[in-house]
Amino acid sequence: MRGFLPHPLASAALFALWLLLAQSLSPGHLLIAALTALGGGATLALLDAPRARIRRPAAILTLGGRLAVDMLAANLATLRSILSARPPRASFLDVPIGLRDPYALATLSIVVTCTPGTIWVEFDDTTGVLTLHVLDLDDPARMVAFIQRRYEAPIREIFE
Repeated sequence: MRGFLPHPLASAALFALWLLLAQSLSPGHLLIAALTALGGGATLALLDAPRARIRRPAAILTLGGRLAVDMLAANLATLRSILSARPPRASFLDVPIGLRDPYALATLSIVVTCTPGTIWVEFDDTTGVLTLHVLDLDDPARMVAFIQRRYEAPIREIFE
């Protein structure tokens, strides 16, 4: 079964996603969803990526809750910044990060980029410095501490 369906969860997710996006259960869409699922699982097997090891699954809920609250707050802060008369204090920010696991770094990149007003620019794996662009940066030291405490710490719990 592993040879025919090497990544069953990814294939099931692709199958369901196709049907959700198509909003149809017609035979044609079921066939395309099945082909997409089989092809996607086979392609993922060819990439030969190491499997992610989740150490503390409960920390995912903590991170998700924090991200939801922070996204709402960042949306409001970004809106306030755009509507205010003063120009934003956009700046690049270097954040020292201790994460090295590729899945942990990918998760951090998604978290940072999902939060309005921040964009992941670069990560130097030799120094462990993450460069972000922040739309309205008033206190760099506070922002560095915020990212390390609020995002890096739970991601480290999940993956390391």
